Amino acid sequence: MKAQVFRGVNQLSYEDVPVPSLSPDEVLVKMQVVGLCQSDIKKIRYPLYQPPRIFGHETAGTITAVGQSVKNWQVGQRVAVMHHIPCMRCTYCLNDNFSMCDTYKNICTTAGFVPSGGGFAEYVKVPSHIVRNGGLIPIPDRVSFEVASFVEPTNCCLKAVKKAGIVPGQTVLITGAGPIGLMFVMLVKYFGAKAIATDLLPSRIEKAVTLGAEAAFDARDPDLVTKINDLTNGLGVDVTLLAVPSDKAFFQALDCTRKGGKILFFAEFPDQIEIPINPNVLYRREIDLMGSYSSSYRLQDLAADIVFNGRIDVEALISDRYHLKDLSAALEQAISPTSDTYKILIHP
Repeated sequence: MKAQVFRGVNQLSYEDVPVPSLSPDEVLVKMQVVGLCQSDIKKIRYPLYQPPRIFGHETAGTITAVGQSVKNWQVGQRVAVMHHIPCMRCTYCLNDNFSMCDTYKNICTTAGFVPSGGGFAEYVKVPSHIVRNGGLIPIPDRVSFEVASFVEPTNCCLKAVKKAGIVPGQTVLITGAGPIGLMFVMLVKYFGAKAIATDLLPSRIEKAVTLGAEAAFDARDPDLVTKINDLTNGLGVDVTLLAVPSDKAFFQALDCTRKGGKILFFAEFPDQIEIPINPNVLYRREIDLMGSYSSSYRLQDLAADIVFNGRIDVEALISDRYHLKDLSAALEQAISPTSDTYKILIHP
């Protein structure tokens, strides 16, 4: 089969690799659509992982083979695939910290080499514990593969929304109106809160309003804090979701978040960035800082319901489609987006 193999920093090789062989309790899925995620881009651009690997994890496809001991799954079924499923037994899992579980992090779907998602290939093998524990999600006939590929990123965003405790009537600042920021805008509105978005691109600022933001501003606006205070009766927002890895965005969040509010780090910052902060700012204003990484096992059904039943319009996020052989070009567009670049999908 064809695959895009990571051979080193900024080195992708479109080559032939063996179709993964199955154990009796595993499933093989033919990839139909794979979403290009910022985490994939970072893994390819920076020396974070030893090659060779095959990345890609926002996947939807068709089951083409099942191991002889697999029950309840048949060839021909259309599925969204969760590449991570926790062990459900370790201390982290017992405390609902599923994304900290070693099994969750290290035993995932694969197209060969060290398991790394595998979606940037024609076929992906699904390990037994993912098959058994809900990692395959049936796609309703009315739902396209493209829409289904949003189940995993929707789960990740849902986890952040739930962790931040966003409830109806609150006002939420979302820094960055790229694909993830725009998904946050829609989810915040869906859960009854008001979204305010910031970005640097005028087209994304407009898009945020189109998708339900109460207001959207240029992140460089010198009057940003004043404008947000005007929208919140002088208090500031209840929650800020940092969807861009920017120290400037963090300090804006401190200025715009009310006393007793919350700031959630969703985007992963480069390791070399250090943010100096006076701890008394947090102490005196009782600001909660928190992080949210990856998806939550407990939110899979809700994520699927939201995506499959159109409770948010994920199709409005799709801007570009590339064939797998053109993954490098897709990466370049994601790194240097045009005014109309949002979610990029890969079709193996």
